[in-house]
Amino acid sequence: MTNTGFLWNMVVFFFLVMYLMLLFNVIGDLFRDHELNGFAKFLWVLFLLFLPFLSLFIYLIARGDGMSKRAIAAQQQMQKQMDDYVKETAGADNPADQISKAKKLLDDGAINQAEFDAIKQKALA
Repeated sequence: MTNTGFLWNMVVFFFLVMYLMLLFNVIGDLFRDHELNGFAKFLWVLFLLFLPFLSLFIYLIARGDGMSKRAIAAQQQMQKQMDDYVKETAGADNPADQISKAKKLLDDGAINQAEFDAIKQKALA
């Protein structure tokens, strides 16, 4: 194989991988879109199967703006879920911290002895 043949194969392989990445992004966006009904999604998939390059470019031109908005919304949703999980996991006070906070409130006069005892029992339970 000559150098030009190898270079040509690399260019073709690059564009094939690029096309497949775009195709998977478009199909993922189709199923992520809640505004589009099932029949329209079916038609887009058929169009992508039978006229792959033309339909891919039409989809990117016609729905590209919404595609980026849906991707951003999905990323924000995942980030919010991760933040909530971290807060839930790391934010849980251990009993010693709860009792020390309650003791500080008792010393400051914000709660009485009965409330302190209730908080202490709840923390130790």
